[in-house]
Amino acid sequence: MLRHLFKAASHYRMGMNEDTKLIKTIYHSPCGSLYLGAVAGGLCFAKWHPIDGGEDGMNDILAAAVRELDEYFAGKRQDFDVPLCYMGGTDFQRRVWNVLKTIPYGSTISYKEESLRYGNEKAIRAVASANGCNPISIFIPCHRVIGSDGSLTGYNGGLDKKRFLLEIERG
Repeated sequence: MLRHLFKAASHYRMGMNEDTKLIKTIYHSPCGSLYLGAVAGGLCFAKWHPIDGGEDGMNDILAAAVRELDEYFAGKRQDFDVPLCYMGGTDFQRRVWNVLKTIPYGSTISYKEESLRYGNEKAIRAVASANGCNPISIFIPCHRVIGSDGSLTGYNGGLDKKRFLLEIERG
């Protein structure tokens, strides 16, 4: 899956036109560096690891994402308005990511609940795997999914970041 995302990023790096040009920047959050990437149509990446490809800079989408992240970390924003743009992912993964976007700020659900919301309780492992491939952390809140026993499990940025984000949202 990651190879697919990087292949998509390389496609944009080759620069078909200004609308598809990947621009990236680093957002220095209270819990670590978040690597943002966007095309003219929306935010494509908010990752805890560097983004391959693209050009360093700022565009309107990144400026909006930075402003919204500042507000989020200051406790002044619960929902994000910046448009999102999936550059990769299978249809299944995109549907799972759309389920994640329905989890309200300050709430958590289990992977089992997420798979039920997806429509297939038996897809728990596949749903968890799709969460792990989420390219737009925080904006698509995979950090709000926890183990059935309430434990913090799997987060691409590390459990320390997941804990930090959940604590912000709990106030």
